[in-house]
Amino acid sequence: MSMAEMTDMRQYLTFRLGSEIFAIDVAKVREVLDLTAITPIPRTPELMAGVINLRGSVVPVVDLRQCLDMAKTVSTRNTCIVVVEVVLDGESTIIGALADSVEEVIDLDSAQIQPAPRIGMQVRVDFIRGMGKRENSFIMILDIDRVFTAEELRGTSTENTATEAAA
Repeated sequence: MSMAEMTDMRQYLTFRLGSEIFAIDVAKVREVLDLTAITPIPRTPELMAGVINLRGSVVPVVDLRQCLDMAKTVSTRNTCIVVVEVVLDGESTIIGALADSVEEVIDLDSAQIQPAPRIGMQVRVDFIRGMGKRENSFIMILDIDRVFTAEELRGTSTENTATEAAA
């Protein structure tokens, strides 16, 4: 294997949300935790599940299914928290993301990844880095830095801010 081929290969953590399999670059993953007690925070957006105590640090936890406009996560014995490092407002931030289950770490090279589909101007797909081909199925590779914005986590959006400013 040449150096160019080795650098084209990347590792991804795959996880399940409903019946779909998603993946994120392992470089963004800090750890995977069994589901633990999540303390809800009043007056936060619905996608914000709450916070957990991670070795003495307060870590916000988001419901990744709700970030992707899916039904709210229902806890099962396989539900877990994927702790990721994301960039929000230019700062590195640690966030936990609920997943229905974690599958495995896989290697994909650039030849196995197709660009995200272009669906139209009204449908937001900028959070999909690409579609990984594996056997007879696709794995949606997420750009975790774009799955949610700081505004969504604060419960605001540019539309809400403009509406409030006009009132």
